[in-house]
Amino acid sequence: MRSSKTVVKKLLKILMNGLNVKEIDESILMGSKRINLNYYPKCPNPELTVGVGRHSDISTLTVLLQDDIGAMKWVNVPPVSGSLVINVGDALQIMRDLCVEHRVTANGNDNRISVPVFANPMPSDIIGPLAEVVENGEKPIYKHVLYSNYVKHFFRKAHDGKATIDFAKV
Repeated sequence: MRSSKTVVKKLLKILMNGLNVKEIDESILMGSKRINLNYYPKCPNPELTVGVGRHSDISTLTVLLQDDIGAMKWVNVPPVSGSLVINVGDALQIMRDLCVEHRVTANGNDNRISVPVFANPMPSDIIGPLAEVVENGEKPIYKHVLYSNYVKHFFRKAHDGKATIDFAKV
């Protein structure tokens, strides 16, 4: 967890610079962190089950350490040993419309392990379009929402791709 803070800070700095964001409170981007330890046992009929349905993460960024197994069927992104997968989450999408939908599938031959670290706003943070979006004259797609309300909405329902994000649409 300690090491992930440095990685996330560097990634967010590069990303914000690329988006021409002049200044943003770091706590809005990564005020809290959460880690999951995921274990997916091998499944004799992997086509009949899903590890985690299609979804987008509610975080700002997710840094994922995964094993060498992989099992993606949508767009095959083979795991690269020792690498990290970086997913942009819903919180950043609400700020600047940049999120990725993904899923985890079961594997018939091997157990799978992944360790995602989620960098999130604080529950009390209000997230919404970045000032640069509004200043550039772009019409915001999302409204300002209390992050804890968004998280509650996410966990109230089954995974359905990026449908959760509709909660924050204008």
